[in-house]
Amino acid sequence: MPRHIVFDINETLLDVAALDPFFIKLFDDSRTRTEWFLTLEENWLTATILERYKPFGELAQAALVMVGQRRGIEIAEEVQQELAERLKQLPAHEDVHEALKILRESSLPLVALTNGTLSAVQQQLQSAGLHDYFVAIMSVDEVQRYKPAPEPYQMVAKRMNIATSDMLMVAAHAWDIAGAASAGCRTAFVTRPGKVLNPAGILPNLKGEDLVNVARQIVAQEAG
Repeated sequence: MPRHIVFDINETLLDVAALDPFFIKLFDDSRTRTEWFLTLEENWLTATILERYKPFGELAQAALVMVGQRRGIEIAEEVQQELAERLKQLPAHEDVHEALKILRESSLPLVALTNGTLSAVQQQLQSAGLHDYFVAIMSVDEVQRYKPAPEPYQMVAKRMNIATSDMLMVAAHAWDIAGAASAGCRTAFVTRPGKVLNPAGILPNLKGEDLVNVARQIVAQEAG
């Protein structure tokens, strides 16, 4: 059985930097986009640890409000909703289509696994022209536990009728690499701008400077 290649979505496949104009308009500083995403990660990790699950969209909007509060700026509800809509229209990174074609032509089943909701990721992948690459698209909403908790990776294995050892998780986040590896998956890290591995954490089986490089390594490994 060919190994199932499982992809993280935001930042790994989709370019969140496309939100920079929104953050510049709101805060006059594109760096607040990174602050917002780190705050969002903090929110979902806290929700997972405390077992108080809330949908990704709610946490994303709450993170925006928190960034605003740090700067004494009140974030209106319509601005929060604008961010939610922009998230559904993120473009793919330039290397994504070529990389997914390489993997698909090698008959490797591709699965999308997101911390977002299923309806949102369906819209994201359709908007970015990526939807048809995947044999399955899944959301942590089903198990109400965010990655890097083990349940989302185990859910994929159960749904695809495979073992987690038959999965290779591709992500641009050290926490996703650690979570997948701890659940029994092999892993591949793509070095997106500003993304680094944790030297004190779990290191990936594969690493590439872009997704095409990672895809070629995966194909070579599976062929061997």
